[in-house]
Order: sequence, then structure tokens, then C-alpha cells
Amino acid sequence: MDEKLKKLTPMQYSVTKECGTEPAFHNEYWDNHRAGIYVDIVDGTPLFVSSDKFDSGSGWPSFTRPLESSKIEEKRDDSLGVSRTEVRSRSSDSHLGHVFSDGPAPGGLRYCINSAALRFVPLEDMEKEGYGKYIPQVKKR
Repeated sequence: MDEKLKKLTPMQYSVTKECGTEPAFHNEYWDNHRAGIYVDIVDGTPLFVSSDKFDSGSGWPSFTRPLESSKIEEKRDDSLGVSRTEVRSRSSDSHLGHVFSDGPAPGGLRYCINSAALRFVPLEDMEKEGYGKYIPQVKKR
């Protein structure tokens, strides 16, 4: 097993590598309101910023858009008998969650993402952790 995967908790592994879902309202970031960036738990790829996060009432972190669309991949998911769009991290091929068309204006999208697929880097730590170039996007988006 890859060394990065060995460091994941059972929930993180279930979500990212087995397309699992963590419990709503019982996950690390559903109610996080701090400024910062959300990165791929497996490889640290920057995925979402706090300024695009909103309270969807779903119990999972929800974002209006990814930080860079090239960092994610969207795939059709018919696993529950309904057609949904799965969101995956392109770099680690990790399951993140799903995107729905019931988000706020102007884009109308809701990226409903499992906390277990993410690591939050607070604004004050972004520079020292190598995410400094994204600070302006956290502050002005």
C-alpha cells in the first residue's frame, strides 16, 4: 500500500478509496467558518477555499466551485439508483463527494464534499505550508 494511504484513518480511507460517505453533521468541517484552504487529504493538492464555502444545511462542507476546475474530475455515478455526479481529486484519484445543481447563485452549484477527503489549512498557515499563492483567492473570492 502507498505510504500516503497508510497514514489515513479508516474513515478517510473508506471515503477516498472506497467511495464511502461520512455521517452528516458528524464530520470535521461541516461547520468550519475559518478562512483558509481545503486540500486533498491524500496528496495535499489545493481543492477548495473557504470564501467559496457556504452552509447548505446538508451537514457536509459545501462549496460553490472548486479552486481550480483542472484539479477535480467529475464522473457519472448511478450507484444508488439515481444519476448523480461524483467529484474526484484528479491528482490522487480520490473520491471527494458529489456536485448538485441546487447551489446558490450565480453558478447554482453545490459541491458537497466529505470532510474525511480534505485537510484544512488555516489562512495563517498557508504561506509556511506552501499554499501562499492562494492567499489572495481566500481573501477576495
